[in-house]
Amino acid sequence: MGETAQEKSEKKDKHPKEDKHKDAEHAKEEKKEDKSKDKKKKDKECKKEKNPEDKKDPQKLRQKLEKVDAKMQALVAKREEILKSIQEAEQKAKVSGGEAAPAATS
Repeated sequence: MGETAQEKSEKKDKHPKEDKHKDAEHAKEEKKEDKSKDKKKKDKECKKEKNPEDKKDPQKLRQKLEKVDAKMQALVAKREEILKSIQEAEQKAKVSGGEAAPAATS
């Protein structure tokens, strides 16, 4: 209530500047989003279109099968490593748990 007309006008002047700043930031974000959308479109256009006959070509199917098998073997190896880590952790827990009071079971 104790504000003068000059102080009120100064406040009004400050807000539009902030709004302009926010609008500029918003515009930059929109440009970034537009660029990323354009990039995605270009990537999709650049991708080789799938040939439906590839599904019937035995040589291509064998290549796909080999690729999948290689991935599966890598995953099996990773699985075995994880299982070994689990067993080692459980053994360490048993050894350290044997020295301390046994855990209560319900």
